[in-house]
Amino acid sequence: MTKLAVTHPDAPDKTVSTDKLFGFKWHTQVPAFSTRDDHVPELDPDYHFEPGVTRAILAGFAHNRRVIVQGWHGTGKSTHLEQVAARLNWPMVRVNLDSHISRTDLVGRDVIKLQDGKQITQFQEGILPWALSRPMALVFDEYDAGRPDVMFVIQRVLEAQGKFTLLDQNRVITPHPYFRLFATSNTVGLGDSTGLYHGTQPINQGQMDRWNIVANLNYLPPEEELKIVLAKAKDMAKQKDTLKTMIAMANLTREGFKNGDLSTVMSPRTIINWAENAHIFGDIHLAFQLTFLNKCDESERGIIGEYYQRCFDVAL
Repeated sequence: MTKLAVTHPDAPDKTVSTDKLFGFKWHTQVPAFSTRDDHVPELDPDYHFEPGVTRAILAGFAHNRRVIVQGWHGTGKSTHLEQVAARLNWPMVRVNLDSHISRTDLVGRDVIKLQDGKQITQFQEGILPWALSRPMALVFDEYDAGRPDVMFVIQRVLEAQGKFTLLDQNRVITPHPYFRLFATSNTVGLGDSTGLYHGTQPINQGQMDRWNIVANLNYLPPEEELKIVLAKAKDMAKQKDTLKTMIAMANLTREGFKNGDLSTVMSPRTIINWAENAHIFGDIHLAFQLTFLNKCDESERGIIGEYYQRCFDVAL
């Protein structure tokens, strides 16, 4: 760790090395904060980082690169961003770009307030100008599901030094030197050709070109996923063979999902819940039903049963 000469009152005050915090060596020293505030995500000490994606995210923090993390759902894209920010003590806010997020939510709106017993109209800034003026990492989740009018608002700030103009206020906001912008998506902006992600749409390629780094985070190799599950489900430490079979089962559901045979997929979080429930109930098969099977469409349970019998040689 190295102390930084602070050039801005809200600037990071130290640099950290990646080998101690993230488990791999990198030539870049990453800026970080010594103290935490309420917007810093909770730290998960057992979190397992994927080095390639972690480097991409760290480049975003260290060099003010716009980073979008793409991959299948349930792979932990948002969690990966949060856990990097947690170790840097970097404040972070996530915004889910669902159909209810409007342009005024991002930019702001006039609201009526009572002041000295009188009604007055006052501008209430949205999340974008609020975050831009702070040392804040702003994450747009489900970026490829955003409405077109919302996406064009975001496009204004995708340039590294892109200023944001509040037309209603005749005010130009210059981004804070340590404002950072990230996003997560299931597609790479070309639309969903698989039919698996309803509600996603093609993204203006002029806008996609403004993202400096596109990182891909998909399901990890079984041996890496085993490390993640063991870190969380410590009660299963002596049952590694069982855990390997559980991961094999999860991978079958993922292949079925990619092929369009299933609409529900097992994420690493599902396996961890399954392992924890198996310890609680003392029955791994009952735990599977309670953790995953009961969430699935009845028409697909036969396929899942076949997968399960292939892995455990047990009929559900």
